[in-house]
Amino acid sequence: MPKIVDHDQRRLEIVEAYLAVVTRDGLPAATSRAVAAELSVGTGALWHYFDGFDAVAAGAYQRISELTTERIVEATARLRGLEAFTVMLREILPLEKKTVDEAYVVVGFWGRLAANKRIAETQSDVVDEWREMLRRHLQEAIEDGTLLPETPIDEVIGVVLTIAVAQQVHAVTDSELAEPSRQLKMVEFCLLPWRPVR
Repeated sequence: MPKIVDHDQRRLEIVEAYLAVVTRDGLPAATSRAVAAELSVGTGALWHYFDGFDAVAAGAYQRISELTTERIVEATARLRGLEAFTVMLREILPLEKKTVDEAYVVVGFWGRLAANKRIAETQSDVVDEWREMLRRHLQEAIEDGTLLPETPIDEVIGVVLTIAVAQQVHAVTDSELAEPSRQLKMVEFCLLPWRPVR
């Protein structure tokens, strides 16, 4: 009787192996050969589950998005307003090794996406979900009186998410702009005009 293989589980194992190689050895080391070695299989075994290495990178991007959302939900479960907003951004911005490693995978995926638009078709973008979460927290901040009622919520979110994207690029290029305290100051600067005068 042929062995029954859970394709979704096997795809997840390949993606997790890719992420393990990136975390341990860096993105340039995450080749198909290295991922296969991580799983103790031949390279050809990968292509039973993915159409090519771009698809593996896309799967890793998707997995990081899922893991980040899980961390956000857990970290903000008992928070609201600006506290929840700030804690959420701390999970997205590349402020520590884990999120810097993730930035390498994310920016690497963007590079592949620029050359192969077809891999975008398999992605569900979490940015819309994150935007709604951030909107809720900013609305709570207005209710709590920590932001002014006229705060342009959508515009603030747009700027903050653009900062997050830029910081991931800065992190992988070792720019001084990626220094953690500077990243957080940029976010605070976006909120400053909308804070009530005390």
